[in-house]
Parts: sequence; C-alpha cells; structure tokens
Amino acid sequence: MSQQNNAQIHRFLKACRCQTTDATPIWLMRQAGRYMPEYRALRKDYTILELIKTPELAAEVTLQPVKAFDVDAAIIFADILTLPEAMGLELEFIENLGPVFHNPIRSEADVSKLKPVDPSESLRFTMEAIENTVKELDGRLPLIGFSGAPFTLASYAIRGSSREDLTRVKQWMYAFPEAWHRLMNTLSEAVILYLSAQAKAGADALQLFDSWVGILSPQDYREYVQPHMQLISDTIRSETSVPLIHFGTDTAGLLPMISALGFDVIGLDWRVPLKDAWKILGAKTAIQGNLDPAVLLASHSVIRRQAALIIDGVRGRSGHIFNLGHGVIKDTPTEHVSALVEFVHDYSKCNASS
Repeated sequence: MSQQNNAQIHRFLKACRCQTTDATPIWLMRQAGRYMPEYRALRKDYTILELIKTPELAAEVTLQPVKAFDVDAAIIFADILTLPEAMGLELEFIENLGPVFHNPIRSEADVSKLKPVDPSESLRFTMEAIENTVKELDGRLPLIGFSGAPFTLASYAIRGSSREDLTRVKQWMYAFPEAWHRLMNTLSEAVILYLSAQAKAGADALQLFDSWVGILSPQDYREYVQPHMQLISDTIRSETSVPLIHFGTDTAGLLPMISALGFDVIGLDWRVPLKDAWKILGAKTAIQGNLDPAVLLASHSVIRRQAALIIDGVRGRSGHIFNLGHGVIKDTPTEHVSALVEFVHDYSKCNASS
C-alpha cells in the first residue's frame, strides 16, 4: 500500500473529513523546533535557513517530534517566508530580532518587482524534504505541508520585520488599494503553485497560516482579503483532494466569511470556545485547536484539566483535531508535550466508549 493510501486511513485525516475516529487526533503547531533538545543540538552547527534549505536536515527536524511523541501527524519543517524570498525579497534571520526582509515593499512600484515563482526550482529544497519525509514515514503518519496566506505574507513583506507595527500594513492597504490587490493577487498565485507542488511531492494535507489576519475588521476582510483566499481555496480544491486547513488568530469575528471559503478544517486560537465556533462553521467543517500554548508551561494536572475542558466541550462530535491555539513556546518542557499527547488520546478514548 502506498504512503498516500495508507495515510488516508489514519485518524488525523479521518477527522479532517469529519469521520468518526477511535480517539481525538493531536498534532501541535511548531511541534518541530526550538523547544526540543535534538533541534537545539542541530542549531549549534546550522542556521535556521541552512536547516530549511538542506532537505535531509529539514526531514530530520520534521521527524524529531514524531520519534519523541505519539502525535498523529507530522508537519514539514519549513518557514512561510521562504516563499516571498523566492519572489525576490532578501531574507535574513537575525539573532534576537527574527526574520527580516532587507528590501521590504515600500511603494506601489515595489509590487511589480516581485518575481514569478517556480516551486520546483526556487523552492525545490522543501519539495525534496517532503519527499524524503514521506519515504521515511512509510505510511505510518500523514504529513502536513503549508504556506503563509497572502495577507500574512504581505504583512511581513510590507513591514520588513516582525518588530514593526502591524498598523503599517493597514495604512498601506488603505492608501494604495489597487496596488494592494495586485500584491495579493501576486502572492495568491505563488501560494497556489507552492501548495500544489507540496501536494504533488506527497503532502497528505495542506495548512494555510493567516496568523495576522485577526487585526482586520469584518468589512475589511471581506473587501481586501476574502476574494484572494477564495481563489486559493477553489483552485487548490480543483487540483488536489487533500484536506485544506485554515488557521488564523483573533478570527472570531471573521468566522462567517472564513467558513464560506470552503476549507475542510478551521484552526482556532484559545479566544473562542470550539462549540461556539462550530455553530457558525457548521457540522460539515472540522475544527482544529485550541489549547493556549502557555498551558504547556504549567503542571501536568493543569495541562490535563485544560485539555479535558476542550475535549468535553466537543464531546459527541466528529471532526475535532486537538492542537494548540498557536505554536509551541520555546521554553516548553518536552515531558509536558508528551503528557498532553498521551492524555488527549487516553481521555478521548475513554469518552468515546462511555
């Protein structure tokens, strides 16, 4: 049986389709990364971009949490900013500052300077990392590919650094609406190519991260973002059957419009109860989330109590994928991650049989 066919019977992919599972599947955003000793050991010898752009190393990092914890999915080790880098933005990760674009988009003319993307060439390292990981997983777990969403990519491209105020993005959006939509179209086309290439390389599901979109009002989302997200959803759906996952933060007020986009799974942060969100999204949409990552810094008893509240809140419903409301915090003890994963499986199995 091929990896793709074998993975499709896994509980994570069943939950993506709102099918009944034997236990609640769990994976964690940023489950591969700096909180793990194995990753920190590699970082002593390699920069983050060297890890991402060396397929063998990216696959190794992807598999580190799979080997350490009983998670239900792997997610490829990559970064959303390598896509705009491939389009001509000069990317550097600076110690204590994070990612920086040295030539950010500052004018309408800068939008025209962005280059078309051929993922099989400029992002080949991620495709090879996916292929290597798929081979290593050998059908035991599904692999998630991902991209940043156009609004979040634009937010980094316009600010140049994550330290810059997000207000700059909205200011630019309001001041240059025509150039904004050209930028969003350009980014959307690149995202479509990138995600499609990941599916062809073997990714079993695709997640779109729109981490900053919660700064927008519903009317601004409808005007400046929704048409571009709809294009991505419709096009990817026409090209592949793998589940599509949308994740954003502070999106409670945007859920009716996000629901209309047609994603299979909607990821939520901890600011909205899952049962309330499900009333908006409808029974045919799976939900992913939504433990506050800070809970993993607390005691095991607090972790179990908080996780139980989430599972109890959606008891009797198919289509729940347990995850955090954002990425794993770097100071998280690995034994706390292990305890969470074990508890979610055991507690949800107990609930299913009760």
